[in-house]
Amino acid sequence: MDTAHPNHAFISSEDVEGTKVYDRKGARIGEIDHLMIDKVSGKVVYAVLSFGGFIGIGHNHYPLPWARLSYDTKLDGFRTDVDEKQLRDSPEFSDDSWQSRDWETRVHEHYNVPPYWGL
Repeated sequence: MDTAHPNHAFISSEDVEGTKVYDRKGARIGEIDHLMIDKVSGKVVYAVLSFGGFIGIGHNHYPLPWARLSYDTKLDGFRTDVDEKQLRDSPEFSDDSWQSRDWETRVHEHYNVPPYWGL
C-alpha cells in the first residue's frame, strides 16, 4: 500500500481501493473496488470486492462485510476466510440492494457476521 502516512494507525480510502484480497490459503481472490460507509455511525460496513474479467471488462462486484477482512502486513493486502465460491454464492447484488435491509440481513447471514446495525 502506498499510504501517505505509513506510521499512523489510519489509512486513506484511496489507498484501500485496489488493495488485493486473499483467502485463508493465501490465494488472491480479488481486490477492493470501493468501500461502503454507514452515514450515521461513520463505520466502514462493506468492502465491495471486484474479481473476474479481463483488463477491467466483465468483472463482478461482491459486497463483503468489513468484519470479514483483516489486514495482513506480510501480504500487503487483506485476508479473509471467505473463498471465491462463497462470494459467488452470496445474495444477488444490484445498485438497489443498498436500500433493502432484507438484502443486507441475508448478506450478513450468508457470511455469518452480526449485522452492523445491531438487530
